[in-house]
Amino acid sequence: MADLFSTNVLTGVIRNLKPAPSFLLDRYFGTIQTETSEEIHFDVDDGKRTIAPFVSPVVAGQVMISRGFTTHTFKPAYVKPKHVFDPSRPLKRAMGEQIGGSFNPADRARLLLARDLEDQIDMINRRLEVMAGEALRSGQITVSGDNYPTQVVDYGRNAGQTVVLGAGSKWNDAGVNPLDDLQDWSDTVLQAVGSAPLDVVMTVDVWKVFRTNANVKDRLDLRKASQGEIDLGAQQVEGGVFRGSIDGFNIFTYASWYVDPATGLEVPILPAATVMLIGATEGVRAFGAIRDELAGYQATPFFSKSWIENDPPVRYLMTQSAPLVVPSRVNATLAATVL
Repeated sequence: MADLFSTNVLTGVIRNLKPAPSFLLDRYFGTIQTETSEEIHFDVDDGKRTIAPFVSPVVAGQVMISRGFTTHTFKPAYVKPKHVFDPSRPLKRAMGEQIGGSFNPADRARLLLARDLEDQIDMINRRLEVMAGEALRSGQITVSGDNYPTQVVDYGRNAGQTVVLGAGSKWNDAGVNPLDDLQDWSDTVLQAVGSAPLDVVMTVDVWKVFRTNANVKDRLDLRKASQGEIDLGAQQVEGGVFRGSIDGFNIFTYASWYVDPATGLEVPILPAATVMLIGATEGVRAFGAIRDELAGYQATPFFSKSWIENDPPVRYLMTQSAPLVVPSRVNATLAATVL
């Protein structure tokens, strides 16, 4: 009989769990990169819009500098959620089990294992989603934790692509046309990376202003009547919701939260009044090697293990990961505070 807590069994359970909602990760950071070292390496394209210079046909060609890139290195912090697998838990009725009990202790142990592993993977994926939101919104990520000095991973987004609208130009001010802002910001991204962003992701408070703006509403209503594309309703699920298209932009609303470990308070992943234009970021979920002999120092997104302390008798269950999300073309994003 297979050991319920063996590495092979734990890995199998993780593989079959349903992940937590992760709209930003799934849509903009679809590539997974694993490293065989502690450090994570990522490249930033240094390409510029160079132009071929004029020369006389009777002189030698002019030597040009080849297009290059810069490689950045970062040693990620670990995330290590851990549960105490109390030996008395399988002897008690599990959540959802009928009163009086219908499972034997071994069945409950398997159920509790799956639930604890699901919680740990959800915690890690939610951390990745928070990092994705921060990277897309600010062009950088702040990494801080116990015995880990605070570090800011700056991906080098152009300063002009983080926008805060002033008084008189906010989207809830009279006479403001949000579509003009979207066009201007799209042009900014187009100039920076050579392709225009197609997605617009906004918080729900912005959506309520955007959908009722006189310049927007008629266009949305017109497209709704002719094509049935626009959803003007309320946010009803956590994560991203597609609302429709206008002026070539895909409009999404986004609502999701997490408990900040520093304060214990639940806060939104995207702060209020946020609008993000997102193009081809070529986003990557990068993972450093796990510094654990039982893991074989392997490059893997997650590694779970379990062990027993004998006095008092208790089993621990822990999942380790060394993650970083990387928007490889960070200038394909622009974020604005609009209210």
